[in-house]
Amino acid sequence: MLWFFLWVMWFALLFRVIVDVFRDDSLSGWAKAGWTVFVCLLPFLGIFVYLIARGRGMGERTLREAQQRDAAFRSYVQGAAAEAPATGPSRADELARLAGLHEHGDLTDAEYETAKAKVLTAA
Repeated sequence: MLWFFLWVMWFALLFRVIVDVFRDDSLSGWAKAGWTVFVCLLPFLGIFVYLIARGRGMGERTLREAQQRDAAFRSYVQGAAAEAPATGPSRADELARLAGLHEHGDLTDAEYETAKAKVLTAA
């Protein structure tokens, strides 16, 4: 069971290093190819050397990418909320307004019943 856990952990670390190599914009294409070949041909040595040489930047790149994704999501939500059509008053609000007009005497009984029927049948 321990060996299986260590094997799974090793592959997770291997994939994380490979993803980090391709995520880093400061590396040239040749440097990315070199690290990938080094990690694939000599996986144990390649990963250990990568973690020693570039391990500190892995967390910083991960954090920066998460912040960029969060900012993009927030921007999308704010844009979608700004584009959403404004909803009018609810049926209850409209009925309360009609009742107030009827009680004040601005609407007759027939006008009130007609307006109330329109509000209640509106979808």
